[in-house]
Amino acid sequence: MPKVMHIRDVPDDVHDAIARAARAEGLSLTRYMQRELEHLARRAQIVRDNVEVVRRTQERVRGRSDRDTILAVLHDGRGD
Repeated sequence: MPKVMHIRDVPDDVHDAIARAARAEGLSLTRYMQRELEHLARRAQIVRDNVEVVRRTQERVRGRSDRDTILAVLHDGRGD
């Protein structure tokens, strides 16, 4: 179920910039912020996933750090 969020104390210049960006894309401020929050959440998940891939890569490489080994392990960790 969707949640309601209230953000307080947004500086005027930030609000104005976001409102201009929303208008430029033909979106309401609410829809624009929903989309931006969705993007932010996806980026945060990608960062977490990449941290895990790097951790697993470091564990598997264990000192063998030639380029081909690192790329192979990264591709394997990402499921490429």
